This record gives sequence, structure tokens and C-alpha cells, in this order.
Amino acid sequence: MIRRIILDCDPGHDDAVAIMFALGRPEIELAAITTVGGNQTIDKVTRNARGILALCGREEIPVYRGAERPVLRQVETAPSIHGETGLDGVELPIPAAAERPQRAAQAIVEIVRESEPGSITLVGTGPLTNLALAARLEPAIVNRVREVVIMGGGIYEGNWTAAAEFNIWVDPEAARIVFDEPWQVTMVGLDVTHQALATSAVVDKAARINTPTGKFFVDLMRFFQESNREAFGFADPPVHDPCTIAYLIDPEVVRTQAAPVAVETRGELTAGATVVDLRAPAPADCHTRVATQLDRERFWELVLDAIARL
Repeated sequence: MIRRIILDCDPGHDDAVAIMFALGRPEIELAAITTVGGNQTIDKVTRNARGILALCGREEIPVYRGAERPVLRQVETAPSIHGETGLDGVELPIPAAAERPQRAAQAIVEIVRESEPGSITLVGTGPLTNLALAARLEPAIVNRVREVVIMGGGIYEGNWTAAAEFNIWVDPEAARIVFDEPWQVTMVGLDVTHQALATSAVVDKAARINTPTGKFFVDLMRFFQESNREAFGFADPPVHDPCTIAYLIDPEVVRTQAAPVAVETRGELTAGATVVDLRAPAPADCHTRVATQLDRERFWELVLDAIARL
């Protein structure tokens, strides 16, 4: 079954790979891209999203600018990881298509409302501000969305702080709204995405694709490897965001289990933490799932196949 998705993102090196992954696989139909301030400012990530679509020859896909700041907090970006452009290390073409006039939350509401119930999956690979705003703007969409799949959080791990992953930490109030709504939420967190390492073998395989998108991936990973080594000590960079797309293509690649998830918003040291309750089997009415395992070999087969198809 083809999954029709809205990809809410803040490109971002790993977001760029997620976009290419979604574009290059027949199991995914990318209905729209919505952008959110996160890895860089809203102007930069929106320009990056449009540039990636131009590179891939898919500028018919609409791009909607979203929230430039969190619901309650100040803007936080990650230039130490993604550089001053949000995509340092690569050159993007100048996009020919303009962004659409609607803002992201309104676009999400309109697309979900105009689609068959259960036909749209929301994929969030940045802070969850737009998804929270859309749910508050039109609560009726919650029952019409098939699933919400996010890259964020972690069962046992944090990265931006000792307790919290970046996307959740930037806007924990928005994340709490998204997790607390009664739609199906699947959290693909650091416990799994830290296994999605772009090793030298992976980069070498991408280089052999010998296409503009293959070269783009290689250049992305060269910068991303260095920034992750300096910031976190990774020998090879974890490519977080495409794990959400892999889950949608084949749930055997990203295994999940039902578990209650709560988002901490007030802790002095724990704001943004995703508290996953694994003490007992999840109750029958649990609407949240967490990723627990990644088939790394199959994951990279799918990603590189998509890049080659483009």
C-alpha cells in the first residue's frame, strides 16, 4: 500500500536524506513538505527544502513555510551540527518554484481535511510545532490522520542534553500536545537512529551511484561526519530522519512496540525528555509506539536504492 505523507522537516543533512528517500521509493507519495525552524532558521530550512526538490527534479511538490519559533520558547538552532546554512558542505540549485502562500499548519489542516480519512500520514523530522498548531487549529483532523511518525526523543538516550533529543527539546510543549492527542503516534528515537550510521562502506556505495543525487549524499555525509565527530564523538554520523521513512516502507526494518510516552516540559535538567513506560505490557488503548530495533543492512539498501532511482 502506498503511504501518502506530509513531511514536516527542518533541512538539515539527515532531513535532506529523508526527502530523497521519500521521493525515490514507490511506496511513498510525498503530498507536501512543511518546514519548521529547528536545525536552522525558518528562512534557511525553507530555502533548503525547495533546493532539494529542485536538485531531484520534483518541484511540483508544494512547500509550505511553517513556524519560525517554538510555541513558548525562544528559537534554538544547531549550526554546530548543520552549519550556518543548515546544509553546509553542499551546493543546491536555485529553485524555480516558489513556496506556497499558506502557512504550514493551515496547509496540514487543508490537506488532511480534503483527503480520505486515514489516507494521510504526518511525518515529523524537526520540532513538532507545526503539528501541534495544526491539531489545535482544527481538532477534527486528529481522527482523520492515519498515523503520526516522528524522529525525536529516545527511550534511554538524549543528545542535545543528557536527557533530551534536539527536536523534542526545542519545543517540548508542542511535543507534549502531539503525543497527548489520541491519534496513533510512532516515535523513532535515538535508540534506533544512532544505529543508522553512514559508514565509509555506505558512502562508498553511494559514490558508485555516480549521479547528482549520489554525489549530493556523499557531500552531505562528509560534512555531517566531521560535525558529528566534533560535537558527539561519532566516528560515523547517525542519519536519523530517514528512519521514519524506512518504518513506513517496511515495519520489519524499524521494529516498534506499544508503550505509553509522556513529554517532560518543566524539569530544570530534564525538559524535553520523552518518558517511555516499559514497566509492563502497554494497555489495550495505548496510542503510542516506540522504535526499538533497526535492520541496518536493509535500511541502507532501501536508502541507496531510492537515491539511485532519483
